[in-house]
Amino acid sequence: MTDEPYLTYASIVEESISPMMRQYLEQKKSVSDAILMFRLGDFYEMFFDDAILASRVLELALTARDCGSNQRAPMCGVPHHAAANYMQKLVTLGYKVAISDQMEDPSLAKGLVKRSVTRVLTPGTLTDTTGLDEKKNNFLVCVYKLGMQYGVAAADISTGNLEATQLITGNTAQHLINLLSKYRASEMIFNEAFQKDEIFSYVSTQLVTAITLRPIADFSCGRALRVLPSSKEVSKGKTVSKKRRENDYQNDAKNVLLEAALDAILAYLDETQKAEVSHFGTARIFEINDTMELDNSTRTNLELTSTIRSKSKKGSFLWAIDLTETAMGGRLLAGYVAEPLIDPQSINERLDSVEQAANSFIHRSELREALSGVYDLERLASRISLLNVNARDLLALRNTLRKLPFIAECAKHFDQGLLGKANASFDTLDDILCLLEASIPEEPSIGLHDGGIIKAGFNQEADDLRDASTNAKAIILNLETQEREKTGIKNLKIGYNRVFGYYIEVSKGNVDLVPDYYIRKQTLTNGERYITEEMKSIEDRIIGAQSKLVALEFELFTQIRDKIAEHVHRIFKVSEAIALFDVMMSLGELAERNHYCRPCVDHSNELTIVEGRHPVVEKMLSDGSFVPNGITMNDDNHRIMVLTGPNMAGKSTYMRQVALIVLLAQIGSFVPATSAHIGVVDRIFTRIGASDDISLGQSTFMVEMNEVSTILRNATYRSLLLLDEVGRGTSTYDGLSIAWAILEFIANRSVLFARTIFATHYHELNQLERDLPGVYNAHVEVKEENEEVSFLHKISLGGTSDSYGIEVARLAGVPQDVVSRAKLILNELERTKRMSITYQGQNDADNEQADDYGRPTKPMEGQIPLFQINASSASASPIITELREMDISKMTPLEAMNILYVLIEKAKGE
Repeated sequence: MTDEPYLTYASIVEESISPMMRQYLEQKKSVSDAILMFRLGDFYEMFFDDAILASRVLELALTARDCGSNQRAPMCGVPHHAAANYMQKLVTLGYKVAISDQMEDPSLAKGLVKRSVTRVLTPGTLTDTTGLDEKKNNFLVCVYKLGMQYGVAAADISTGNLEATQLITGNTAQHLINLLSKYRASEMIFNEAFQKDEIFSYVSTQLVTAITLRPIADFSCGRALRVLPSSKEVSKGKTVSKKRRENDYQNDAKNVLLEAALDAILAYLDETQKAEVSHFGTARIFEINDTMELDNSTRTNLELTSTIRSKSKKGSFLWAIDLTETAMGGRLLAGYVAEPLIDPQSINERLDSVEQAANSFIHRSELREALSGVYDLERLASRISLLNVNARDLLALRNTLRKLPFIAECAKHFDQGLLGKANASFDTLDDILCLLEASIPEEPSIGLHDGGIIKAGFNQEADDLRDASTNAKAIILNLETQEREKTGIKNLKIGYNRVFGYYIEVSKGNVDLVPDYYIRKQTLTNGERYITEEMKSIEDRIIGAQSKLVALEFELFTQIRDKIAEHVHRIFKVSEAIALFDVMMSLGELAERNHYCRPCVDHSNELTIVEGRHPVVEKMLSDGSFVPNGITMNDDNHRIMVLTGPNMAGKSTYMRQVALIVLLAQIGSFVPATSAHIGVVDRIFTRIGASDDISLGQSTFMVEMNEVSTILRNATYRSLLLLDEVGRGTSTYDGLSIAWAILEFIANRSVLFARTIFATHYHELNQLERDLPGVYNAHVEVKEENEEVSFLHKISLGGTSDSYGIEVARLAGVPQDVVSRAKLILNELERTKRMSITYQGQNDADNEQADDYGRPTKPMEGQIPLFQINASSASASPIITELREMDISKMTPLEAMNILYVLIEKAKGE
């Protein structure tokens, strides 16, 4: 770099810059919010502000280029063959990248090479599989707000998934948050009204990676008609909600919200791909309550797809159950986990298929082996439709299509239910395979303009050019031999120069032997040079044969690609069948390998699990040491469990275990238990663990109360509630009071009466078993021996009165002096303790050793008393009187500090 000043966008004077730089600036204006990568020869170059940004982010050398003025433009670039990795890095970091390609051969161009923006890469529109998790969808979502209602569309351009819904009743904002927490989209587009929504800040920072505001015109552009179900599709019950199958979505004015979202999402995709995106087919239209709605807290607490601490898949619920062989199957299984079913008939259809797989070890193993190594047909079909594939992609497609007949043969053994339907319509795509077998070589080049992408024998002209290109020397030597034999000139030779091309050279002494059809071209001192018509014909074949071959192979490749693109929906249909085979075989393998049982799933109120196990913890404990536990809940005396026991004993694990077994059953899987009877759960709510939310200015207790509020307002009689230590974030009496009131609310048959596990350290709640119908006690068993405690991780009926907190502290390695002192304090507290709260407000007898607030009047051994006063004469101290009259709940932290300072000064005065 020099010390010369560099141009910025703001300082450009277009009249003074070069034609090439003017071309760059014209394209930059159309993609002003993206980093423009501009193809110049073998490099993609970036200029001006883009270059400064990219050089810093990508750690590239920042140079400069003369752009036709007295100043120079900052520039950095990357080789075209390595550009994809740099583009991917920029997009991963949240930047948009626009790609400007050369639209003609520079060697044939007259003047400035034509260039055009061919694609805009954004986090939600990636199609390159190297930048995507193969077993996870990469969703782009669109939110359209109108009043207090929302239209939502989600698209994965890389797989052809497209769906939409609208939220028009109930707590629509909460439904939207739940829906977006399911998608975890890479990018969100939205209208201006949503940007002003009170939940926008949370959604845009917590639930999506990148955001883009779109113009209002995009939400009424009519593109939704391309993908909305027609009357014919609705009549077949395809891709639409069961509740709406009688409607024609293309003529239903009630769908204005979801149509607007679909309009905008398709407009954005067309804009970024610089072409009409046509491979989506028909959109799936659904309603939020078609499946089990899970909120973000539940997805997080149950660690469905990633762990809470490391955010990695390993250790999550999905990791524990995913035995799929293909990327398509992995994504389908993840979709099952994201949307558990609530219709027993649909659940049992899946269970029937899993049972077939579990009971057919040999056929299941054969089919799983056949599926092994299958390429990601969904993402490949999408890239073919978007004209974004190379020859090696088509080679991968060919290798996968070779497997289809064997897959079909293995799958025919599963001829019932869902698997039977998939078998009946399975297409082996023989015509596409024949085309690829004939056209794509075994080791094609990566680049489309490097040659070597068309198989020999597919096209005669290409074969001739290939022969001329690779055998040019042999052809010339053969011609030279022929001419020597014809003329009898032994020293005749064929040469080449750039002026004449190929020529025949004859020495002076043999000129008389030159035949008439030789055409003199040049006279030399020692001989003559000639050409012939045959030689010029051969020359035309040889010179430029390679470049002609490259151009012809590219043309043939595009014809093959376009022909396959006409059949991408057949490929999508095959990929759907393969994904279904994969998931059902995977769940069958999981059931047999881990000794899972088939659950009974119906509309009853039962929740009975015998010897259930936690699917993740059990997998982590490979030595089989996991302790199984069951649960029995019904509509009578066992509806709400109050679970007590020490920390580290397994209460939270048990609660998550019950929830995951229910979820497994309702995705259509066998479950880790001896037996299970699951009355369908419409929603699972969890309140397990909490932390401060600094970004929202909320304390631990506020987060806890927000979650509890959401649960109590949205749960129904058919829900499953998991509440862990509610109330622990505040004072003991406040927490106990809140926990008590919550249990009363849940246990009220006319209000909620949902199936609930309520884990607590407030042992006073055990008395609710005798006062509230449906409430029952359970505890985690503990073994006490030689003044030491060991946790048995076994759940038994009945309450307990000890949390063994000091023993937990000892096990955690707290110094023995602290543990011993804690035991003394605990003994003294238990001796002087007096509870003033009972279920019906009855007071215990006065405790002569405690004051009116239940506080001990005598200091414990070794304790320094705060005030040397008698409770009966507390009024003698003005400090005590002042303290009693204070309401700290109405003080700010600063006021409290000021008052404390005044009291200290008063105490010094006394």
